[in-house]
Amino acid sequence: MDIKLINIITNFMVLFAVIDITGSIPIIIDIKQKSGNVVPFKVTIVAFIFMLLFLFLGEPLLNMFGVDLSSFAIAGALVLFFLGLELVLGIEFFKYEYNKSSAIVPLSFPLIAGAGSMTTLISLKSEYSIFEILIALSLNMVFVYLVLKATRFFERVLGEVGIQILKKFFGIILLAVAIRLFLANTGIQLPHHGS
Repeated sequence: MDIKLINIITNFMVLFAVIDITGSIPIIIDIKQKSGNVVPFKVTIVAFIFMLLFLFLGEPLLNMFGVDLSSFAIAGALVLFFLGLELVLGIEFFKYEYNKSSAIVPLSFPLIAGAGSMTTLISLKSEYSIFEILIALSLNMVFVYLVLKATRFFERVLGEVGIQILKKFFGIILLAVAIRLFLANTGIQLPHHGS
């Protein structure tokens, strides 16, 4: 099995950008205040299970609806593209809803394991090995857990400016990866430099 470190890093950065846990710190603090105590381990595990289920069962589920992986990867690439635009331009395309009854529902799903992260997993599956994605996803879940444990600390250290810089940086990476995924699954090839 050929597992490349660069591929793991790429997968990690894409998932990190889509999950955008650092950008969600103000939302997490708000949810904590409205729903009471948030259990970081429980929230992380529930989100991880959601994403693992979709990673392994997403494709058979798509086949039930007669959708092939390339079409879904293109749809996923478009979702990634709009998520990237949202991060870079600060325009809100996706709405998050939460209530007072449970922190698991808004945090685990859809904030962490949302439509964006699930479509991203399937899209990445068309380009990278399952083990590379699993390692990158696991590392992201460790980071999610740490952020949930120390939201106030991260907010203090990064500040509003730091969070904004992170969002813009990962937004640009996300746009580039979305374009690459789109081209890879449509068969469109860009002309090489000098040709």
